[in-house]
Amino acid sequence: MNFPLQILVVDDELLARSRLRTLLGDCTAPSAVVAAEAANAAQAMEHLRRRPFDAALLDVHMPGADGVALARAMRELPEPPAVVFITAHAEHAVAAFELEALDYLTKPVRLERLQAALQKVERYRLARQGTQPEHEEVLVIQDRGRTERVPLPEVLYFKAELKYVTVRTATRSYILDGSLSELEERYGMQFLRIHRNALVARRAVRALEKHYDPEEGEGWALRLNGVDESLAVSRRQLAAVREALAG
Repeated sequence: MNFPLQILVVDDELLARSRLRTLLGDCTAPSAVVAAEAANAAQAMEHLRRRPFDAALLDVHMPGADGVALARAMRELPEPPAVVFITAHAEHAVAAFELEALDYLTKPVRLERLQAALQKVERYRLARQGTQPEHEEVLVIQDRGRTERVPLPEVLYFKAELKYVTVRTATRSYILDGSLSELEERYGMQFLRIHRNALVARRAVRALEKHYDPEEGEGWALRLNGVDESLAVSRRQLAAVREALAG
């Protein structure tokens, strides 16, 4: 059993810390708790010297030492937390990733982006504990002339669209040249067929609800953690979806 991620929130604005606390309370898979808050770098280092944290959510712009300077100082700790920068200014992203930050979120922080960042923190925690698989499965996707490596645990669903498959994560969509049948055969343990055109990550299944479709009439739809839209569930797959929710 994995315990909730222990998070240190560092931001000089009380309202910003309060909003993050609320968003973190809404996060699942993995869940997280605000174990401590700090309004500046000095307070943050006091907390970090007392106990370890799984991650620190750092505002970049703070009076005194800023979030980038704090991240540098944290690297000298015996058990440094994973770092996720949060700021209204995207121009610091390069410096953030030079410091090996796991993610970089811009304000106002959206729940699905925060959830995706926490998934990275969870994988970091598992790797540090030695329980992460040595070779994490990835999808290799050709996207606009680039080759993208998308970790399979980040995928929330696959949806067939004409001749291609949409691969959806909490942060963006990709187009994959392949078929749902091939994906189901390869990843059937991690993904559940809910419709002839959709496979969803079993870990992301949140709720089954009544749904009206103009073409198919009344039916059911599935909500997933990490995305706002719901996905139609076919009558044929309804029993399997209910079983997955019960499990």
